[in-house]
Parts: sequence; structure tokens; C-alpha cells
Amino acid sequence: MVSAIVLLKTERDKVKEVAEKLTDLAGISEVFSVAGRYDLVAILRVANSEVMANLVTDQMLQVEGITDSETMIAFKVYSRHDLEAMFSIGFEQ
Repeated sequence: MVSAIVLLKTERDKVKEVAEKLTDLAGISEVFSVAGRYDLVAILRVANSEVMANLVTDQMLQVEGITDSETMIAFKVYSRHDLEAMFSIGFEQ
């Protein structure tokens, strides 16, 4: 699995619309509205780097309202979410 963090700047009045469109794309697990230089942060989790490249360049950056982005590929993920999924045997609590 390949994970990435994508920082996004949007047009001022399009933050919510862009976030909603991004959450519909397969491979984007979360989208956060944030304060600071960027408007949104998207967390991506996909099978391989080819899928990642397609998701970022062919799908995400085609969403109307995105004005700038910065993509950070994760070398290693330290996440309770990932560890729980790895050891899950299918029982819901």
C-alpha cells in the first residue's frame, strides 16, 4: 500500500465543494479542512505508485476550484488504523 498526504489550496468560496468532490474519489480516505497556508489536506491510501499518480494527476487536480497542491509520499506509516486493520479477523466490536 502507498500512502500520501496532499496539501491543497482552493478558491476561497470552493473549499466545501472541493472537499466533497475529493471524498468521492476512490483512494482518498480522509479530507480535512485546515487553517494555515493550505485549505484542505487529503490522505490517500492506494495499492501502488501508478494508482497514486493517476489519482493525483488525472483525478484530483482536475477538480474545479483547486488552485495549488503539494504531494508528500509517505515512506512509512505509523497508524493505529493500519495496525488494527492488519490484525483484524473480521469481527466488529
